[in-house]
Amino acid sequence: MFKERVFNLTTDESVRGFLEQYPTSVIFKAGTCHKTMQGFGFVQEKLEPREDLVVGLIRVVGARPASNLVAETTGLKHESPQVILFQDGKPVFEANNWDITPEALAPAVDALPRGEAASVQSTASGSDLTPYLDVLAAYLSGSLDDRQFEQTYTYMFRDDASLRSREEVDVLNSIFGDVDQHINMHMMMAGRSDSSEVRGRAQEAFDRLKQLVAA
Repeated sequence: MFKERVFNLTTDESVRGFLEQYPTSVIFKAGTCHKTMQGFGFVQEKLEPREDLVVGLIRVVGARPASNLVAETTGLKHESPQVILFQDGKPVFEANNWDITPEALAPAVDALPRGEAASVQSTASGSDLTPYLDVLAAYLSGSLDDRQFEQTYTYMFRDDASLRSREEVDVLNSIFGDVDQHINMHMMMAGRSDSSEVRGRAQEAFDRLKQLVAA
């Protein structure tokens, strides 16, 4: 499974050890907003079939030394989120922020030769959908009105830097679409947004998220 090939890198020593053991691999720097969630979802989608490739995960806020070492050794300016593909210990591809897309990743991943299979179990944790399920349940039960739900959900999604699968991201993003644009439009319209179809999309998302949790 993909999550068993994701390793947390928290120190400069762990970065050096990772690249020595897995010179052909991927490093992903996780930031603090939904760009990280979406970018990691795309990375997982493209690497899922490549069981020979492992991912070194750096959560930048809590692992600054690891992040700094990657920037120093590669010569690549630090960004987050940021994905770097390595071949023989050298960076051969980089994408940052909204440039982390399936279209950008596909040819780069395909061009990587076979890497080294993971020899130990991953230490990366899975995602938690409970906060979204709770908010959706409150809205669908009537505990939150349309405006309260819209504000709570969109800001929670915008600030979510959890590492999620592409499928989870697509479901979470299905209610309001581009949350940055939605929030800006919401502010311009002073909260007078059309919520006529929101409840139906919220119900569909709620049902699908419950299925993902149960899977």
